[in-house]
Amino acid sequence: MSDPDSIVIFRRAPRNLQRAAVEAFAERLRREVARGAIFSCLLTTDAELRRLNRRFLGKDRPTDVLSFPAPPPLPGERRSPRFLGEIAISVERASRQARRFGHSLEQEIGILMLHGLLHLKGMDHTCDGGRMARAEIRWRRRLGLPASLTERAGA
Repeated sequence: MSDPDSIVIFRRAPRNLQRAAVEAFAERLRREVARGAIFSCLLTTDAELRRLNRRFLGKDRPTDVLSFPAPPPLPGERRSPRFLGEIAISVERASRQARRFGHSLEQEIGILMLHGLLHLKGMDHTCDGGRMARAEIRWRRRLGLPASLTERAGA
């Protein structure tokens, strides 16, 4: 079970996953990248990512990470602390990618979580002229992560 105060929900995760390290990294992302804003991150299966991808994006295939930005506040509505949205990560896919790129599962989850968080902050690598890719490179270096998704896609 996940800690109810954690921003990470471990629905499906291997026993050897260092949960405390993943939670500490998520908290660091909240402080540094999200500047104190709140987000949640679900760690789950390929099957669940496929269902979410099909339901919300109309794509009937699994993926490694999905981001669901929170709707903008209604006029006059105050949100404190600000909620950015939700991220869903396939631990199965993250595990395969970690093996493929030669780093730990925790690092791959960190890469995916950073990528998803940048989407929650309004960035979109498909149409922003490289803004998200540059931010991702800058953040992953600062956070000590291996090559980012946008870097790997460009290679």
